[in-house]
Amino acid sequence: MGIVPLAKALELAQEYDLDLVEVAANARPPVCKLMDYGKFKYESAMKAREARKNQAHTVIKEMKLRPKIDPHDYDTKKGHVVRFLKQGDKVKITIMFRGREQSRPELGYRLLQRLATDVEDLGFVESNPKQDGRNMIMVLGPHKKKTEAMAEARQAQEARKADAKANPGKSQNAAESEHDVDSEASVATEDSVETEAPAEASAEA
Repeated sequence: MGIVPLAKALELAQEYDLDLVEVAANARPPVCKLMDYGKFKYESAMKAREARKNQAHTVIKEMKLRPKIDPHDYDTKKGHVVRFLKQGDKVKITIMFRGREQSRPELGYRLLQRLATDVEDLGFVESNPKQDGRNMIMVLGPHKKKTEAMAEARQAQEARKADAKANPGKSQNAAESEHDVDSEASVATEDSVETEAPAEASAEA
């Protein structure tokens, strides 16, 4: 509408039942906009919520093993590593040496190489094995990005919900079974989580 006096701008806002919002205070003269400010704030909040929902956090899980780990325990630990990599998280593998085991670092190295080979379809060696005091450390990175893993997880959840509506009895039994497996896994694992500072979500106004 061009340059108009403040009183005229307020009159126009009242006439159209809108708000007079200053969008460029440093301009000469200041630039204002006629808008529904309540609707604008609501849409901005929705965009910010969606940005937080799709935000990918870089997470490093940790799995600890012993050089002479039992085959069954190794399979259990490997299962957790596979789950972490499928979720798009990095995994820090720590081999703990005790006593005379410290004189046999090759045992830990071979174990790390074996684990890296077993999960090579899901992840890659981001940091090669290196000695750190009594421990040997290796970091595995996922092939999939965190955002891709999150998208696949949401699709799988929606598919399960659709299947639950079609087969209520079957889905209830599957949910109970999945809950039992998750409970067992949470007891068996020795992982700890370290999170890097996530990027702040931004909302486009």
